[in-house]
Amino acid sequence: MASTSKKRKVDSENRDFKDEWTEKYCFILMNVANPKPMCLICNETVALIKSSNVKRHYETKHKSFEQNYPQNSEIRKKKIASLTASYQASTKRLVSSMSQQEKTTESSLRVAWILGRHKKPFSDAEIVKECMVEVVDAMFEGKQKEEFQGKIKQIPLSDSTAARRTEIISEDLLSQLEVKMKKADCISLAVDESCDATDNAQLMVFVRFYDDTQKDFCEDLLGMTALHAHTKGEDLYGAITEMLKKRDINLNSVISVVTDGAPAMVGKEKGLVPRLKVLNPSLISYHCIIHQSILCANLGEKYANVMENVMKLINFLRASSALQHRLLKEFLTDVNAAFSDLLVHNNVRWLSKGRVLERFWSIRKELEKFLAEQKTEKAKAFLTFMSNKDKIEIVAFLADITSHLNALNIKLQGKNQTIFDLVEAVRAFQKKLEVFQSDLKENLLHFPKLDEYSRQENTKESVFSNHGDFMQGLIDNFKSRFQDFTIGQEVLLCIKNPYLVKNIGRFATEAHHAFTWANSATLQMELIDLQEDAVLKVQLNDCDPVFFWTKLVIPAKYPLIQKIAIHVLTMFGSTYTCESAFSTMNLVKNRYRTQITDEHLHQCVRMAVTPFVPNFKGLVKEKKCQFSH
Repeated sequence: MASTSKKRKVDSENRDFKDEWTEKYCFILMNVANPKPMCLICNETVALIKSSNVKRHYETKHKSFEQNYPQNSEIRKKKIASLTASYQASTKRLVSSMSQQEKTTESSLRVAWILGRHKKPFSDAEIVKECMVEVVDAMFEGKQKEEFQGKIKQIPLSDSTAARRTEIISEDLLSQLEVKMKKADCISLAVDESCDATDNAQLMVFVRFYDDTQKDFCEDLLGMTALHAHTKGEDLYGAITEMLKKRDINLNSVISVVTDGAPAMVGKEKGLVPRLKVLNPSLISYHCIIHQSILCANLGEKYANVMENVMKLINFLRASSALQHRLLKEFLTDVNAAFSDLLVHNNVRWLSKGRVLERFWSIRKELEKFLAEQKTEKAKAFLTFMSNKDKIEIVAFLADITSHLNALNIKLQGKNQTIFDLVEAVRAFQKKLEVFQSDLKENLLHFPKLDEYSRQENTKESVFSNHGDFMQGLIDNFKSRFQDFTIGQEVLLCIKNPYLVKNIGRFATEAHHAFTWANSATLQMELIDLQEDAVLKVQLNDCDPVFFWTKLVIPAKYPLIQKIAIHVLTMFGSTYTCESAFSTMNLVKNRYRTQITDEHLHQCVRMAVTPFVPNFKGLVKEKKCQFSH
């Protein structure tokens, strides 16, 4: 009959190392976590903590040690103490070496992070090392200099290493973002598309959500996708749904999406937005407020013709001949003009038109003199244009009105702008337009350049008849584009200051229209209770709406109205973050760096725009650390 007893495993038994074995057999216990007795004489280990194993090793391999250092002798004690100290010192050096490797790896990660934040190429990492070595060479002397230079040279900072560090950092930043997003109740998307330096289309998607741990709103790059073929609605839809799936984001948690209004984005049948609304019918979508304000400023044929002539004149002076451009700059410097050069208009840049006109107007008289000295037919034709009073009056008017449009544009730009801030700025500008229209009939207080020219030419009485239609068209454009904004005025007013809402019924109706899950009756009761909260009313005077709704309003007391406030504050008002990131993209992938891969481009852009900071210590612990070779 076979035995049913289990086989004995002596290595699993709980055995204790005896301190007397050190004096008797020259053994110590290496590591408590992985206990194995080690011989101090030959540094070999035995498999088990057993007296017989230790004794057998000592008597078999170290008979001469027993003869040279007899038991219980003073010389033996000193020798064992010396061996023990030597072992401990070598162990300490090993730990120190490993710690130094971790430090060099962390230094390498931090250099890659700084390069990424400043949009610098991977190869600049070696330049950083050279700079550090030279600084140490200048600042220190003797052994201290050699020690510091030696440590710096151990830091791995080759271009390939910097690229790998960028990959590691980008992955850590993305994981931090994903952790935060999963805790958010709702998110908002800003979507835009543009071409990089090699004409590859890059789809940029930013995300905004409320971070409950930080009690603040977070904006970050959700992802970038290269579109190597077409950029149709179906291509954008496929790229975004894939991005959301990869980040484990449910489309139903996306409450709004803002785009630049291109047909591929908002086309009724095949656009991105209609396709997304099939999966999420409650999705709120709207055209970027900044783009809409620019579209409102359509010049019309007469004004566009004058603007085109101004651009042709500028291009003639600046771009037709390098010699002529140099002569122009020299001439403007000699006559002490307000500016020493002209600006070139760029349709892509939002503020370009107004700045070009402003500078042109400031040095127009000097330009006339310069053109008069030129003998070419083109110069004569442009001089004729500059002598045409009607057209120069239009230039003055355009310079004034575009300066007001630029002021609006600047107000609409910037990160962490709330949607009601943007709408408020646009509605204020609409009222300003009415003031501008009246001012054309009277004192031209808001048109200083036009006022100066009309006084000079004695044409002030005809100013309104010349430009009144343009102003009316501008007023009508703003009214038609912004009158049907998805979020009602009372809702936006409530988020800005709930104590200013007078028509509570209208507020509840607008809120329910925008968010169908919001019960109108409950909203009315909560708003009344909130308006009677005197403590909150006082606190609102000393803070902004974001702080008020996220840190002062108690969710348990006003759950529905606070939820609506968080949803509205989560929404992007424009695609400014995307446009800003495209500028970053063009700095990263410039004409000297066109071979950068799409993956590395996306990682570099993420590092440059993210609000998160890498967990350097954690990253070092996760990877194998090595010195520079």
